[in-house]
Amino acid sequence: MRRISRVSQDEESEVDITPLIDIVFIMLIFFIVTANFIKEAGVHVNKPEAQTATVQDKANILIAIDSKNNIWIEKRKIDVRSVAPNVKRLRSENPEGSIVIQADEESKNKMLVGVIDALHTAGITDDQIALAANN
Repeated sequence: MRRISRVSQDEESEVDITPLIDIVFIMLIFFIVTANFIKEAGVHVNKPEAQTATVQDKANILIAIDSKNNIWIEKRKIDVRSVAPNVKRLRSENPEGSIVIQADEESKNKMLVGVIDALHTAGITDDQIALAANN
């Protein structure tokens, strides 16, 4: 004789996914905490070569001047008159960071001088300003 086993609804096995959710959540937190957040000016700039270039560790405000003399801050194209108010706003968020100007090698020197003058108007000193170059 055969015995037929019948499984009741209470005895069915279930997979508990709570530990899996916990592990995925912990991994997500780990990746968010260890991720490097790189700020970019928002436009590709061909920087000129420099023999004495040094790496800036606290470059928090990036200003780019492209080959068509457009000024970019935080992926937004702005006018030279808007540099000082934008930099003041960004400096209020992070007063310790330096400012890096990425000027394309095809840009006009007049635009670079205008940006530096606007930074001086915003209260930025020369030791807080750096020019980006390829080394």
